[in-house]
Amino acid sequence: MFGLALSVGTISLISRLPSSPVRIVYDIAEFGFSFLILITVWISYTSIMSVLPLEDATTITLNVILLFFVSIEPYLFYLNAVFDLAGQEILLNVSSVAFALDMAGLMAILALFTHQLTVEEKGLIPKSLLSNYKRIQISRLIAALLFALTILPIFWSLKIQNIPLRFYLWFVSLLITQTTRATDRTTAREHEPDA
Repeated sequence: MFGLALSVGTISLISRLPSSPVRIVYDIAEFGFSFLILITVWISYTSIMSVLPLEDATTITLNVILLFFVSIEPYLFYLNAVFDLAGQEILLNVSSVAFALDMAGLMAILALFTHQLTVEEKGLIPKSLLSNYKRIQISRLIAALLFALTILPIFWSLKIQNIPLRFYLWFVSLLITQTTRATDRTTAREHEPDA
């Protein structure tokens, strides 16, 4: 599913010819951001699923919903990239709300999966890593809440350099999860036993 989602993202690149060399760089940067989102979700997903057993109906259902969210992310991201704020403000507003809800769902499901790993009774991860995974879980929940919060009209109305505040908060949400993951990877390496 992740490969298909990435393919859909590349189709958006070839579906329109660039009007200038600057537009080529802009299109690649747009795709790069969507790629970063999907690859981050994929890395998180595969690391969780390598430990989390797919035994119960809840985990299977959440897994299916997550894959749906992953599959529509490139489309929703593409809509946000092509709609013009000046000429198609209503469409951009609606597509940005849909993208924010999609990302909130992705982050919330990853947080729920991470929570399953932190349940001590299940013994899925070493106790020495529990605090790291709990921080990752909290950062994903915060990111999910921030994405969901951006659907409020005020984050569309308030603008910085004529760009809705909603878009800036998306970057903050993703930075929170990336920073937490990078910090916890470093901490985990420091606590690994010497070979």
